[in-house]
Amino acid sequence: MKDDIGTISRETVPAALKIPAGDVRLDGELTIPEGAKGVVVFAHGAGSSRLSPRNRYVAEALREHGLGTLLFDLLTPEEEEADFTTARLRFDIDLLAERLIRASGWLVEEIPPGTPFGYFGASTGAAAALVAAAYLGPEVAAVVSRGGRPDLAGDNLERVQSPTLLLVGGRDELVLALNRAALGRLRCEKRLEVVPGATHLFEEPGALAEVARRASDWFGEHLRRAPAGEKKS
Repeated sequence: MKDDIGTISRETVPAALKIPAGDVRLDGELTIPEGAKGVVVFAHGAGSSRLSPRNRYVAEALREHGLGTLLFDLLTPEEEEADFTTARLRFDIDLLAERLIRASGWLVEEIPPGTPFGYFGASTGAAAALVAAAYLGPEVAAVVSRGGRPDLAGDNLERVQSPTLLLVGGRDELVLALNRAALGRLRCEKRLEVVPGATHLFEEPGALAEVARRASDWFGEHLRRAPAGEKKS
């Protein structure tokens, strides 16, 4: 909830939500620690959901660093069921980005004015996060991609203004090459960091913890709260 001085005072308990996104409502969980300085919105990858154990692990780490988190499904249950056989919607980056933009608009109405937010995207969700960031401009304070496909953002890469961190496993050779190419197209503050020995899902011991640490550092640096009542520009 909001209070008079613009601080976030919600308990660290996930609130089950139905987030309006155009003609659909998407399942989500908003968790905001007391005194949080900002909120990170998660965009999951192909064939995944808000229940992704990897994203939930990172989300918990971010909350331990004083950041709120919004995890939500980019597809409805019916769409997920259809996509299980066709695998079509998970690569519909425009649709996923539109859902992310709408969820961001809803979030802005729920948190105090001036509270910064950023995106954490995985796989195809990272492409959707970058397209949404290109559309929303400096309203998105930062983006982190985990094993992402930024190449799928296409020409939107040149329009991204948000500081962007690309995290890729050292043994995820194809995705690493795609991220290096995408890095060259980004015109914003940017960085590509390789997690040594990690594969695409960062399942190796300590790999996901390293992702969480680097993401926490990036968001901690870039999600700075504007003065109460003042929106970021």
